[in-house]
Amino acid sequence: MWKEITKFFEGAPSKLKVAKLMVELGFSVNEAGRIVCGNVEISDADLARAAGTDRRVVRQTVEEIMKDPLMKRIFTGIKPAGSFLKEIAPALGYGVVEIRAKPDAVGVISHATKHISEAGISIRQILAEDPELNPDPKLLIITDRKVPGEVISKLLTIPTVTKVSLS
Repeated sequence: MWKEITKFFEGAPSKLKVAKLMVELGFSVNEAGRIVCGNVEISDADLARAAGTDRRVVRQTVEEIMKDPLMKRIFTGIKPAGSFLKEIAPALGYGVVEIRAKPDAVGVISHATKHISEAGISIRQILAEDPELNPDPKLLIITDRKVPGEVISKLLTIPTVTKVSLS
């Protein structure tokens, strides 16, 4: 998906920045051509401010999206993923494991969840950053309690993992 978006906005870095921010935040475009997060409308000016551009660039980005069948399909189909608990996990008594691996690695999630579940720890949430959107993607795992050191040692044995940290 990201390759198609990048190619579509080639030569228009401000529009690409707007499109990237929309994808990252789970903002879509409704049939009326309005930017929304779920059923909440986001103003062009607010998105422009967040993207560091002008509201007219945001409007032009949306207009171009709506004229192209593939872009329209992508951007009208985006759904927000909901809240992510990383920042409030410690206050809730949850654990947070951050894993960095080679961007093209296969099987990191399955290996990590296996090691965590074998320790009898329940997983509340997982977020895997897209390597096409983030040059240094992370796998974030929220657990029902802090993860002990022996599990971290096992996570470090996953072949493509380069770093494991707790927060």
